[in-house]
Amino acid sequence: MRVGVLTGGGDCPGLNAVIRAVVRKGVREHGFEFVGYRNGWKGPLEGLTMPLGIEECRGILPRGGTILGSSRTNPFKLDHGVQQITDNLARDGVDALVAIGGEDTLGVATKLAELGVNVVGVPKTIDNDLSGTDFTFGFDTAVNIATEAIDRLHTTAESHHRVLVVEVMGRHAGWIALHSGIAGGASAVLIPEQPFDIEAVCRHVEARFESEYAPIIVVSEGAVPREGGDMTLQSGETDDFGHVRLGGIGDRLAREIEQRTGKEARAVVLGHIQRGGTPTAFDRWLATRLGLHAADAVAEGDFGTMMALHGTKIARVPLAEGTGELKLVSPAEYAEAEVFFG
Repeated sequence: MRVGVLTGGGDCPGLNAVIRAVVRKGVREHGFEFVGYRNGWKGPLEGLTMPLGIEECRGILPRGGTILGSSRTNPFKLDHGVQQITDNLARDGVDALVAIGGEDTLGVATKLAELGVNVVGVPKTIDNDLSGTDFTFGFDTAVNIATEAIDRLHTTAESHHRVLVVEVMGRHAGWIALHSGIAGGASAVLIPEQPFDIEAVCRHVEARFESEYAPIIVVSEGAVPREGGDMTLQSGETDDFGHVRLGGIGDRLAREIEQRTGKEARAVVLGHIQRGGTPTAFDRWLATRLGLHAADAVAEGDFGTMMALHGTKIARVPLAEGTGELKLVSPAEYAEAEVFFG
């Protein structure tokens, strides 16, 4: 059997570990031949391929990013896009496809599976917002990077008696902010699921200064104020999946805090640092296991499925279950963090 592999969407620590595991098990135990499709769905759309075997996968386990490249190409937005993909898969002699990606990449995989393409999905996103799986690889790395940044910022905030607002990724789900905020001892955590009250945030800031500690506010890029509930945009342009570029809530919040409290406030935007570089041990472990099970799903012809972590076990769920709705922070989970605000 000849199997294609692609990675789509934003880069994510652990992608190379999945590729390595799929190829290693596919070749050694199932006798598969692999072809790598470059730059997400653009690869099978335009016939962009690269050799992909055990040799090409040596040494990539600790590397961030993806050796296959990525993009946010959506074939369903292009005339005859789906036909081009099926034609190129047939031309390349590809019998099945392993798609590694998040909501958008696996959303395309779900539609292709419904049209009869043999697809197996592996969930990837640092945002941890895919349903059907307890955790996605990349999330642990992002949280660790954000937590380390918060730890470092505490000392400079206290030295200068300054408010520091830390903006982390999280368009619709606040998992990174919640986990890193709790781990880093933030004075408040603001997430998209819970529109925030700026007056309450300022009270947390003032209470923190009264205890002679400088406040750290952790905010997801998609967080919105309760009184003016619009996301802060870098630009109004959208990608192929209709997403606008977010950014700026940290600066906006810092200015508002400074004006209302009279305390100096600065914003720190972690941005792409969160998803670059070496994956943590947990993400390497999870990505490897997902890749191993994806190879088995292909061998068994269990297409239209997504690999998922349930507890400590890897399970298979329908692709539609992983992409049907986002996994969001619940009010109960947010309430746990609120105990430490102020």
